[in-house]
Amino acid sequence: MADVKMLHEIKFATRQRLQFIEIMAYYLGHISRSMLAKAYGISDPAATKDLKLYNDLAPGNLEYNPSLFSFVPSEKFDEVFADLNPQSILPMFAQNLLSIDNPSGKEPIYGISVESMPFPVRLPEKAVLAQLIRAMKNKHQLEIKYYSLSHRDDQLQSRIIEPHALVNNGLRWHVRAYDHEHYDFRDFVLSRITHAEKLELKSDSSQSYDDDWMELVSLKLQAHPGLYKKQRLALSYDYDMEDGLIELQVRRALVGYLLQQMKVDTTEDASLNPNAYQLIVENRDEIEQYAGWAFM
Repeated sequence: MADVKMLHEIKFATRQRLQFIEIMAYYLGHISRSMLAKAYGISDPAATKDLKLYNDLAPGNLEYNPSLFSFVPSEKFDEVFADLNPQSILPMFAQNLLSIDNPSGKEPIYGISVESMPFPVRLPEKAVLAQLIRAMKNKHQLEIKYYSLSHRDDQLQSRIIEPHALVNNGLRWHVRAYDHEHYDFRDFVLSRITHAEKLELKSDSSQSYDDDWMELVSLKLQAHPGLYKKQRLALSYDYDMEDGLIELQVRRALVGYLLQQMKVDTTEDASLNPNAYQLIVENRDEIEQYAGWAFM
């Protein structure tokens, strides 16, 4: 592999492109000159130069596949430039970033401290995520080993799914997929997938067949009736309410997750502690059918 001192001498912009090469090769399964040129707005000769540099610095990591006109990861592939762990890669996918490398290191760029909550890490192995991403990108079926809460035993379940989207509900990541076992679209928690293998079979379904994913619904929330007038006023400022309402357009498949994350009281009589659950659903009759599991 490349000499560590040499890696530090590479210009930051070049290092970012080398990271992109590595990420695309590992997670999508291939990287081409045109993909690199389009992503960074550089010429084809410049992209060719970057690919040559990568192969010089990480010899044996990539192999050229003439049928794809692309480089693919070899069996002995090992990251050199990018952190390929899911906790680094998934936020990059979520924010549609080319790179997550920060040239200032741990020093805050703007001189202010920002903290996030230290939630438990609930992610799959990177090899599992890579197979899932490749299946999704290429619209292939995926065979997984999965721990399901709906099964009473503790045995791994073998499933064939057709993934079409990733979902971050704030605490954990899911994949939205068509499930061959139940003949419908469902969510699978990434951290419960212990093994995944992209099959050569093309998916029969697509995102457009998933009605709950494609259709948006208007979710209307209002202040919990158990709050004092002053508390309701403060809440209206928190959420920039109009006429006492928060109105959100959300995919039907994601309604339940949103209610959970916003700590909404979903009991029929608003019986939960208003100091902990400050909102209720104003249009419950319209919404409950799409997230019955989230209502009490």
